[in-house]
Order: sequence, then C-alpha cells, then structure tokens
Amino acid sequence: MERLTRTPATVVWAALPNSALLMLDLLDGIEVVGTAADGEEALALVARHRPDVVLMDLRMPRLDGVEATRRLAAGEPAVGIVALTTYADDETVIAALQAGARGYLTKDAGAEQIRAAIERVAAGEAALDPAVQRHLVAAVAEGESEPAAPASELPDGLTPREAEVLGLIAEGLSNAEIAERLVVSGATVKSHVNHLLAKIRARDRAQAVAYAYRNGLAGS
Repeated sequence: MERLTRTPATVVWAALPNSALLMLDLLDGIEVVGTAADGEEALALVARHRPDVVLMDLRMPRLDGVEATRRLAAGEPAVGIVALTTYADDETVIAALQAGARGYLTKDAGAEQIRAAIERVAAGEAALDPAVQRHLVAAVAEGESEPAAPASELPDGLTPREAEVLGLIAEGLSNAEIAERLVVSGATVKSHVNHLLAKIRARDRAQAVAYAYRNGLAGS
C-alpha cells in the first residue's frame, strides 16, 4: 500500500504494513491523504494530490518502485522521493538513487527517522539511513572494476574543496553541519554544493552520494 500526507509536508507512502501507517498518522504535522496498492496507482495519486514527498516502496506489483521513481523524477521533479526497502542491503537502492530518489529508509524505521526523512527531503536535502548507507558503500565497492582515482586526479573537474564537501555530503551532513565542520559560511558551502552538483551532473544530494561512492570520494 502507498500513503500520502498533506500539511505541512505532504507525503506518498507505498506498501507499508498497517502498523507503520498508523505510526505515520500519529506524527504531528503529517496528514495522510491517500493509499496506493502499486506504482501505477501511486503515480495517479501524486498527480492528484501533488505531495511534497513520496515514500516509495521498491517492491510493488504492476509498476515497481524504481520505475515509478524514474517516472516521478522526470514528470514531477519538485516531488521528493524516499525509497523504502525491507532489507538494508537491498540491491535496488542504488537503482532507486540513480532513478531520482533523494534518500532511503528501511521499513522498520522509527517514527523520528521517518519524520526526519520527510522534513529533510521536503527541504531539498538527502535522507540517508545509516544502516542502508553502509550496505550501499559495500555494494558500490564490490562493483568497482578499477581503483578509485587519487585526490590529484579528481573526476569531472572537481576542486579539492568540492571533493571534500562531496565527501561530507556522503556522510549525511547538512549544509549547516558542513559549514561548521569546515569553519566557513553557509553561503560558501551552498556555492560549493551548487558547483559540484553541476559538474557531476547530479540532480540532487542523493545522486551526489551515489557518485561519491562510485568515485571513491565518500569519506575523503
């Protein structure tokens, strides 16, 4: 099943157990406005309700979550998408990020994790479950056929500072947290983020995280 919310952050949720739906209903500031049994119905509900955030199950009948994510990212770029996975090592998480998801959670995430994910993605940031992120790192590392380029050979024209900021994004830090870590202004961090996203041709921070892992820049 899929679920939507409205006010102040509207959300679509896919294939959740009833207990999780009840928990979502109880979160302050979230109003559930619809449910969908598959990806096709989810697309229709998004078109009708225009939610801020979609909580997208990756395993759905008729139209799976990855393809639904791809279509939503192309047709409704203002809608943030959080991929939902049963297992932290779900191989489809990478595909979902590449398709346009801005974050990911396991379905056993607690109420505060869900709230934080909705708020961050609604604000245009990434929502990265640490448990899923560890497996994402491992999956990308296993798929690498060549060693990562050394810092002196940064890809896509990234500067050392931009690569550093990218590594901190991959750690899940917000712009404010990056500014504090690097002892620079928030405006400076925002400028670095905008430049590096353009250089690596990433739609958002979640795609930047996947890029960082693929190129050995996570944690650099």
